[in-house]
Amino acid sequence: MLLADIALVIGAYLLGSLPYMLLLGRARGVDLSQEDDLHMALWRKVGRLEGLSGVLVDMLKGVIPIVVGFAFHLHLAVIAASGVAAVVGQMWPVFRKFDGEKGNTTGIGMIIALTMESTATESPLAYLVFIIFAIPILIGIGIRTVPRFMASGQTFSERFKFGGPASNSMPLGFAIGFAAAPLGSWCLGQPLDMTLAFLALLIAIMIRRLTAGLSADLKTATNVRTILINRLLYDRSYL
Repeated sequence: MLLADIALVIGAYLLGSLPYMLLLGRARGVDLSQEDDLHMALWRKVGRLEGLSGVLVDMLKGVIPIVVGFAFHLHLAVIAASGVAAVVGQMWPVFRKFDGEKGNTTGIGMIIALTMESTATESPLAYLVFIIFAIPILIGIGIRTVPRFMASGQTFSERFKFGGPASNSMPLGFAIGFAAAPLGSWCLGQPLDMTLAFLALLIAIMIRRLTAGLSADLKTATNVRTILINRLLYDRSYL
């Protein structure tokens, strides 16, 4: 089974690395390689259907290795590691010189798949970990989205416009959610392999927040400590 374990983890990393959104943009005649946020760029510059497909594909990158691992009855530690590998591949993809996305969407897919598959197999309470993870994320999205969606004087198209001013609530909600996953897993007595995978996921996402484009920001920084705190909490250097 060792070869199967290695193949799953490496395959998950390569799957996470696939530049689906860049390839889709290129197929539509749009170069997205210089965009800071591929999801937003795909939605606004290519199309909403394509933008939704980008979100779905990134989530599936985290789901597929977990499903495959459970289907072949591999050890939970290997399955969980493959989910983390998929997220790492999305953040540091080999096909883009190890400079990719922030890992949030693929991380969500990984947590959904691991908790739901565990609930159906060996850990009936694992779904509670997903609920604990999802609540702060949904709150952050709601604070960001609902007021804009409900504002009067908008057309139907404008209500579904992706983007706008930078949000504090969404990145903070994601940070709290990813931190709550390993804590909730530990408090609920879930398998150690799953808890450690969620902890590794949190660490990887926070490292990506800290390091993505950091060198350029430090060249003009006046307060490095503030920049690092902003990056950890709000996923950007300046508020």
